[in-house]
Amino acid sequence: MAENTMPKQSNTQALPQNHPYLGMWITGDGQIRQELLPTGRYDEARGKRQSAYQGRYVVTGNHIDYWDDTGFTADGVFVDQDTLHHGGMIFYRRKP
Repeated sequence: MAENTMPKQSNTQALPQNHPYLGMWITGDGQIRQELLPTGRYDEARGKRQSAYQGRYVVTGNHIDYWDDTGFTADGVFVDQDTLHHGGMIFYRRKP
């Protein structure tokens, strides 16, 4: 389980992030959109619901750990520069 291996950190403190994965990630059907912000926070929209989930994240190498503001934890793996596997879903980088 992700919560057993995640780094310990305050629930409210997000650390600035500098990695090649910043920006918007979307599922193939466009229904889930997740923005990784340089502030160490993420904002996830689902369908027409903006900011459905928000929280903090940390990227270590090609691994990402998430801490939702409600206490939920999750993780994922960037399999390449434009593909993220997270929560049983595949996200693709949205090009500007």
